Amino acid sequence: MRLTPTERDRLLLFGAAELARARLARGLRLNVPEATALIADTVCETARDGGRLADAIEAARAVLGPEDVLPGVADVVTEVHVEAVFDDGSRLAVVTDPLRGGAPAAGPDGGADEATRVPGAVLPGPALPGPRPACTLTVRNTATVPVSVTSHFHFFEANPRLDFDRAAAYGMRLCVPAGSSVRFDPDADVTVDLLPIGGARVAVGFAGLVDGPLDAPGAKEEALHRAAACGYLGARPATAQTTPTQAATPPGATPNRQEDRR
Repeated sequence: MRLTPTERDRLLLFGAAELARARLARGLRLNVPEATALIADTVCETARDGGRLADAIEAARAVLGPEDVLPGVADVVTEVHVEAVFDDGSRLAVVTDPLRGGAPAAGPDGGADEATRVPGAVLPGPALPGPRPACTLTVRNTATVPVSVTSHFHFFEANPRLDFDRAAAYGMRLCVPAGSSVRFDPDADVTVDLLPIGGARVAVGFAGLVDGPLDAPGAKEEALHRAAACGYLGARPATAQTTPTQAATPPGATPNRQEDRR
């Protein structure tokens, strides 16, 4: 039997998770690789059962607690990333705080749990305010299957069957945590918040509508023309946004009145 590298990795992960389950059944506490494998395998199996991304993450957070792992493991395994195959395609699942399920438990003196005060422990910092969205759009999925868009995908280039204002979404991404996604069900309207893409603002790949600096002169107009030519819903080139009367009236001429055209 020939297996792809991805299939071999999946079998390796499953084998490690089975070892973790067997040791848990014998009353043993898990180490870092065992706990990580069991959390990641739970995500993959939930996806295989037809669950959504949010369902898989919640199931992974519930599979283990601090009492199931060796001392110090909860301070190391603070986030687990795994790519799983869901009904609507492959998605990266990010399981945050998988062994505590929230803030550290308070100790007898009202402070943090004793385990969080050991040398090298990871302590939570002050909560920072989330970014403010630059714009809000209503998106309708006209396809017959669900469509998911991940956090840092150039939203302008999202699935062509998603109907929304493409010009307003140019240079934008979803205002959601990194690694997460938004699901658009068939024939459903979803309101999303968007943020400008940061960094050098270069979009390479995606659907190939830009493939270069987002803010280069004429880049947005060219991308809108490409999207309209490829059938992307909501893409209207700048030349197509004039009214029929404006397009048909030569410069300096007076538009015909309604009664003159009868």
